[in-house]
Amino acid sequence: MGDKANTHPGAAGRAVAADQPSSIRNVVLVGHSGAGKTTLVEALALTAGAVNRAGRVEDGTSLSDHDEIEHRQRRSVQLSLVPLSWDGCKINLLDAPGYADFVGELRAGLRAADAALFVVSAAQEADAVAGSTRLVWDECAAVGMPRAIVVTHLDTARTDFGQLTQICAEIFGGDDPDAVLPLYLPVLGPEAADGHAPATGLVGLLSQKIFDYSTGERKENPPDDSQIPLIQDARNRLIEGIIAESEDETLMDRYLGGEDIDLKTLIDDLEKAVARGTFHPVLAAAPAADGATQGLGTVELLDLITRGFPTPLEHPAPDVTTPQGTPRPALTCDPAGPLAAEVVKTTSDPYVGRISLVRVFSGTLRPDDTVHVSGHGLTDRGHEDHDVDERIGALFGPFGKQQRQMNHCIAGDLACVAKLTRAETGDTLSAKDDPLLMEPWSMPDPLLPVAIRAHSKADEDRLSQGLARLAAEDPTMRLEQNQDTRQIVLWCLGEAHMEVALERLRSRYGVQVDTVAHKVALRETFGDKAAARGRHVKQSGGHGQYAICEIDVEPLPQGSGIEFVDKVVGGAVPRQFIPSVEKGVRAQAARGVSTGYPLVDIRVTLRDGKAHSVDSSDAAFQTAGALALREAAADTPVQLLEPVAEVRVLIPDAYVGPVMSDLSGRRGRVVGTEQAGPGQTLVRADVPEIEIDRYAIELRSLSHGTGRFQRTYTRHEAMPPHLAERIRAESDAS
Repeated sequence: MGDKANTHPGAAGRAVAADQPSSIRNVVLVGHSGAGKTTLVEALALTAGAVNRAGRVEDGTSLSDHDEIEHRQRRSVQLSLVPLSWDGCKINLLDAPGYADFVGELRAGLRAADAALFVVSAAQEADAVAGSTRLVWDECAAVGMPRAIVVTHLDTARTDFGQLTQICAEIFGGDDPDAVLPLYLPVLGPEAADGHAPATGLVGLLSQKIFDYSTGERKENPPDDSQIPLIQDARNRLIEGIIAESEDETLMDRYLGGEDIDLKTLIDDLEKAVARGTFHPVLAAAPAADGATQGLGTVELLDLITRGFPTPLEHPAPDVTTPQGTPRPALTCDPAGPLAAEVVKTTSDPYVGRISLVRVFSGTLRPDDTVHVSGHGLTDRGHEDHDVDERIGALFGPFGKQQRQMNHCIAGDLACVAKLTRAETGDTLSAKDDPLLMEPWSMPDPLLPVAIRAHSKADEDRLSQGLARLAAEDPTMRLEQNQDTRQIVLWCLGEAHMEVALERLRSRYGVQVDTVAHKVALRETFGDKAAARGRHVKQSGGHGQYAICEIDVEPLPQGSGIEFVDKVVGGAVPRQFIPSVEKGVRAQAARGVSTGYPLVDIRVTLRDGKAHSVDSSDAAFQTAGALALREAAADTPVQLLEPVAEVRVLIPDAYVGPVMSDLSGRRGRVVGTEQAGPGQTLVRADVPEIEIDRYAIELRSLSHGTGRFQRTYTRHEAMPPHLAERIRAESDAS
């Protein structure tokens, strides 16, 4: 695995095609923002001959040419695909954003990939493995996804590779740190004036060969006698780690008995352990220096991908049913099987229109085919379910800003599909006469609310369509039309996610919006009993308006709603007008009587009234009923009720104290804690929703990116008087 002399430094060819699933490798790059994932992709592309020394593809553009939004954000915000060819294999590199706000793009990459490269920066030693990266590692471990670790920035950082490898072993290895071991050790060059000795090559621990990159091209050299003792301890530990994962149970006894295990056996067992996801090699990589054709460790990394990572044939496909929910047999990665593909990402191009990145799990996708689109159970996030037929447009593989046409896309491969007008991220594409629906992947809950309104009348006319297109691209966003507060609310994963959404509305869809203060859906109720008289009497020539009603109001237990009781005797209010009074009372309750929030949990009793044989009407008694309720509210205290959510916070044990203290400071009541796994605690608390508007951001800061939470509405409770007075003052001011 990279320990052999490699005779294909960059002549792997520019045409990236695959005719068999066994020749495909789908790999997602995972790591903290700034770890060097995109730079690593460019270095691998250079070594594979996909770009020239200037990092340019055939049309002169760069693989790292970002769109306007990414330039503004100064970070990657979306999943990108770069296909390469190496050693007879097609490698689909999926570069996932490292910032926590774009974890939806990362989850899409995990869905499309069969293995993961975790990129760790030596320049970020203090926080080389961010909390969010650790969470992703655990997700991959839960499904047995093969993983390897790549250390970057060794060319610029004053970092001990061995120390960083040990950190990775402790964090990623868990109970078995010997499952995370280096395959190579850096060879340091002459010490510079600043005392830093950059890495100029690698020594293979198994082969004990030196791979020298100091000239810009990889060369294989025998080790000096002085170098062999320096690597012996690391080599012995690596061999023991490989043997521990071997399926040959006699191998360890033979090794401990002094037998020299041959190199081929060790490499074969290593490749099998990596593909099974039980052993996680650590490698080092760096971009090519000026004028060089290969970056440090890139050949070794490409060899690891092609020889150690699994093919799509070894990766189980998601479960499938019919769109009606009837289970179907498990899919196999067979190009001749039934068509089953999934949209893992949706974008909009100003010239091409909607572009769907698709992973084919079974069958073969071809241009101009008519497919069935099924999906996808996210109606609560503004995504309608789909059950329609659509015609496939062109198939192409993206490369920088190029679009390379594909004649077909077989099982195990990825391709971009143009002009699927109805398909959204998460939807299933299948044969129109055999429709299927794949089990959706887990999506993070968007928990940061952002209220918006159109900037102008012209924007208002375009807003609905723009929001629909935005929702089609991003299933991690939830679109809410709140009837209580009459606000349009985008629920996002964080501030950066919000900024990207608003920028996409402006730049892609031509919709300018303003953000406004997010309102929580408060309620009003009576604090005590009250009685009032509603009098609506007007004479203006001809028929007038005459209605008088007298009511009693009393508070009810929470959740009772509005009760209306008729206790009129003697026909003081004619029977046909009693429903009119009730209608007026309910309409006024919906509008509120104090701050404009709905009035709830009261019983209104109509006990008396007066009518006129000519001037009384349905409208008059509706008005009288509303007036009576307002009059009753003027003579008794009106309580404001605020929504309370059950908040469940999952955090490492080290942050339990600070999180519980923070929840208490938000007027929260901690109702319990429980162990939720090794080193993890689940904290449950009841917290007023008005206090957790920005909790998605604040928990991330408090727990260094390791905390997650869920919120569920439970009830409304009386708001403290001083806060209620502030709300009333704000209502009066507006």
